[in-house]
Amino acid sequence: MEIHVKKNGPIVIPGPVTYTDAEGHEHTVAEGKVVALCRCGHSANKPFCDGSHRKNDFQADEVVLKTA
Repeated sequence: MEIHVKKNGPIVIPGPVTYTDAEGHEHTVAEGKVVALCRCGHSANKPFCDGSHRKNDFQADEVVLKTA
């Protein structure tokens, strides 16, 4: 799996993947779908990206993380 930290945007994690939310509930992202996590801090739907980085001139580099 590759996790993409988009330049000036969110962390994008492709499915299939399972994550646990702050309340301890597990959620599954299906194959072919993605989950995008906010990095800018302006999303109204944290921890998920809602595109607010575009309106707030968020600046950061892109990074690709590879997992086993």
